[in-house]
Amino acid sequence: MTAPAKALAEKLPESRGGINWFKYASPQTFYPLAGKLIPLFGWPALALALVGLYLSFFVAPTDATQGESYRIIFIHVPAAWMSMIIYLAMAFWCAVGLIFNTRLSFMMSQALAPTGAMWTFIALWTGALWGKPTWGAWWVWDARLTSELILLFLYLGYMALVAAIDDPRRADRAGAVVALVGAINVPIIYFSVKWWNTLHQGASVSVTSAPKMASIMLAGMLVMALAAWAYSVAVVLVRVRALMLERERNTDWVAQLVESSR
Repeated sequence: MTAPAKALAEKLPESRGGINWFKYASPQTFYPLAGKLIPLFGWPALALALVGLYLSFFVAPTDATQGESYRIIFIHVPAAWMSMIIYLAMAFWCAVGLIFNTRLSFMMSQALAPTGAMWTFIALWTGALWGKPTWGAWWVWDARLTSELILLFLYLGYMALVAAIDDPRRADRAGAVVALVGAINVPIIYFSVKWWNTLHQGASVSVTSAPKMASIMLAGMLVMALAAWAYSVAVVLVRVRALMLERERNTDWVAQLVESSR
């Protein structure tokens, strides 16, 4: 945390819940909190994944139109959701970092990027597996598929740019610009099936209309989505702790942490 931000944190009154959340913008205070949160998300992620896989592949009935091949949606759809959600979260932390000049915000963004890229790749790969029996082709230059591929390139470009700049501060700001500009691609992915005539089917789940699938199918998809979310939080917290130790290795608190672990 920078000196101005630290001074502001000390002046801010505690929230109604008795916690001044702004103080966790400091890597020193967030590091132990992240360590406590990891198992709170990691173990539920495992349990939810097991339940979701059981519902998806053993309880959900065979689709009347697509047969057994439709079951790929239980992995494809949560992966696609997470690919967009994580990018928006990454852009959010970049914006917070630029506004408040907090190092932890940029670390959070960099910790999110690999997991977001992984989910985007899984969404594209499972989409190809689904597209072959459905459309008769592994890949088509459909609006949603193309915009999702662009999302993968944005993740990879962000990570490559940050890694290519030696000065961490310059890398943070340059990566933030890429993340914020690229955020415009997320609504394009979401609304592509409405804006253009595409092969990709419309949303099966909407907050404004009834679901277009059986309740047990919906349950399996939502449980898998919760598992993907919990897994992502746990993995990002693990990664951001590693980034903290790397970037703060010359600080007193990391030296004390290393010394206490011996």
